[in-house]
Amino acid sequence: MLFSKKQSNIDWIVAFLGNPGLKYEMTRHNAGFLVSDAFSEKHASAIERAKHHALTGLCELGGQRALLMKPQTFMNLSGDAVSDAMRFYKVPLARILVVSDDVNLDLGRIRIRPSGSAGGHNGLKDIIAKCGGEGFPRIRLGVGRVPPEWQLVDWVLSVFRNEDAETILKTASRAADAVECVILRGVSEAMNRFNG
Repeated sequence: MLFSKKQSNIDWIVAFLGNPGLKYEMTRHNAGFLVSDAFSEKHASAIERAKHHALTGLCELGGQRALLMKPQTFMNLSGDAVSDAMRFYKVPLARILVVSDDVNLDLGRIRIRPSGSAGGHNGLKDIIAKCGGEGFPRIRLGVGRVPPEWQLVDWVLSVFRNEDAETILKTASRAADAVECVILRGVSEAMNRFNG
């Protein structure tokens, strides 16, 4: 549900991480953007207004107002967009929900945590550095572990194909439900339902 400019108080910021541009569509590093597309479709919430170095949209879930963000800064500078919105709306760190890919999880797995380190993820690392710490919840989508013959950068920028593409789209749909669960029911409930 969209809401008017008068209802500008934001309870949550949901940052879906990825890289802008057609050449990055359906790459492993853009799993967060795939979740944003699934969430946007489920909740009829377009994420298309350019603001805070991101494409943004607004959504209301159970009386909770969320700013939806797809940072357009490229992955390594995701913190620029998130910190800008965080300061503007005065949203506390614990109400910043970040959705990203994870090469340490098998393809199709979802892992939700209330806080934690970057785990080698440059987008999370930049958000931690620029938003004031690790104390924000995150939803991570497994995109498959890096094969021995691959370099990390090549793997995360590789395109999902065939069965892998089907799997990640199904996972993105489940992760969109997990975003809703975090906002409506809390991180603990979402962990119980979606981790594993």
